[in-house]
Amino acid sequence: MTTADRTGPAFSLHDIPFSTHGSWFNISPVLAEKTRADDLHLVSHQNGMHGVLRFTPLADGTRVEATPARLSWLGPTGRIDLAHESPDTIRLRGTGLSLRISAAARTLTPFSGTYFFHDAAAGAHVFTSYETGCRYRVTLLAGTLTEIHGSQALGESERSLTVEATDPSHGSWELAIEELNTARPAYSASAPFGKIAETAQNAFADFADTVAPWRSPATPAAELAAYVVWSATVHPKGLVTRPAVLMSKHWMDKVWSWDHCFNALALAPGCPDLAWDQFHLPFDHQDETGALPDSVTHSEILHNFVKPPIHGWALGHLRRRLSAPLSDAALSETYDRLTRWTEFWLTARRAPDAALPHYQHGNDSGWDNATTFDPERVVTTADLAAFLTLQLHELASLAAQLNRPDEAVRWTRTAAEKQSAMIDQLWRGDRFVARGVATGNTWHSDSLLDLMPIVLGEHLPEEISSALADRIEAHLTPYGLATEVPASPHYASDGYWRGPIWAPATVLVEDGLRRAGHHRLADEISARFRALCETHGFAENFDALTGTGLRDRAYTWTASSYLLLAGAHAVRGPARRT
Repeated sequence: MTTADRTGPAFSLHDIPFSTHGSWFNISPVLAEKTRADDLHLVSHQNGMHGVLRFTPLADGTRVEATPARLSWLGPTGRIDLAHESPDTIRLRGTGLSLRISAAARTLTPFSGTYFFHDAAAGAHVFTSYETGCRYRVTLLAGTLTEIHGSQALGESERSLTVEATDPSHGSWELAIEELNTARPAYSASAPFGKIAETAQNAFADFADTVAPWRSPATPAAELAAYVVWSATVHPKGLVTRPAVLMSKHWMDKVWSWDHCFNALALAPGCPDLAWDQFHLPFDHQDETGALPDSVTHSEILHNFVKPPIHGWALGHLRRRLSAPLSDAALSETYDRLTRWTEFWLTARRAPDAALPHYQHGNDSGWDNATTFDPERVVTTADLAAFLTLQLHELASLAAQLNRPDEAVRWTRTAAEKQSAMIDQLWRGDRFVARGVATGNTWHSDSLLDLMPIVLGEHLPEEISSALADRIEAHLTPYGLATEVPASPHYASDGYWRGPIWAPATVLVEDGLRRAGHHRLADEISARFRALCETHGFAENFDALTGTGLRDRAYTWTASSYLLLAGAHAVRGPARRT
């Protein structure tokens, strides 16, 4: 493959931030909605999401271009290029354009915001951020610093510096910006800018080759999907115990305890260690009851809600997708963790004398505001019973592999009991209903959530899977599966789980249909979702009737879901018509 072939896809910074594998910061205009399109920020995801530095090219009419390895401001008189030297260091080089670097937000008190000073020991200028707890050290490599404002100032003073070529009519300037904690040796350039950009380009290209070796002109979004996942990955730091793929380096900069499963599955064939880390990260924070946290990020773990137990489903697929079998030690640890998570649902989330567990809020299901939860919030639902049944089957498989036959028999028996209870209590001949835990009332909705028991696939009686498949087809728009039937009075085009298309629901339904033998519908769902991503990118969710990307536009579980479906389609070959 030639160097030109390894450049990678171009993308808009308004949709996808510029970053690199391992970094806790990105470059984007996400905090500059009311400023110029070329006015970009260094945005950190430590201690929350914080704009730290603002980059402003000092010329009118500049435009921004980005590829995985290089971000560029292009103007009528020159250009500025930016590339990652390492996860915590960027290099910038300018020719014919000057650049102002300033604190992104004004400091309101002496005790908050960003402090700016000259570090004589390092021969650099430093912006130290109260919000992130880090320092951002600017070292000049070539050119001249001018218009330095706010050094050692307190209060609301501007804090900035400007860099330009020593001779603005010829030559260039260059500098490095490092994110660091307290101190490190003075910066010394490891390589010229061009070599750094080439190294970054090759690092991403190698990753794309690893996670999507099947890509071709028939999968035109594969490289961009790989970039979204690659660039949203951070090194372990703070409460993040392993290398982690954040949901995004825009606003959704956390790991939620079901989102991570889809990233693990997409990474498994090419990056098995990273995939294994994705699966286990939330389990590192499992509490004494066995519950997983709702979410994990650099400086915050939330336990006020949980997420659905799709982990047995995910682990079964993950084990099949990994390039080598797991060791007995890894299997044993995973079995113990999955057992505790399952027992949480069977104890803490099961009312006295109830056969089935319940959610306490829509957030627990991952479908926060789905219409299933409109009548009541503390609800027994068929999707939960189905996920738990699959998880029990996976525990039985693990127990057998670990030579624990009695436990395997117990898990298999419990799985059969939960599926029987789900059908006996919640199936109404043509659909599943939900039941309020407090009232005992039952109801159905037009939410796709009511149809999620299709994930049981081959375990479902044929008449139930066929009835679910018929209802699922009613949710299929030209762009994919609407989470609320568009004809529903509760449908909302940007209604979160009350209409838009979501990646995880698509993958779970497609897989269940395929395992149940409904290949034609599974093929159609896969094809429409892949086309949606190829046209509209990797948004958090999509308008079901127009395909427009909604909310966060750089969501990793969407990118990973595309990689899963596109990779499977490439391996499967022409769609079957059965």
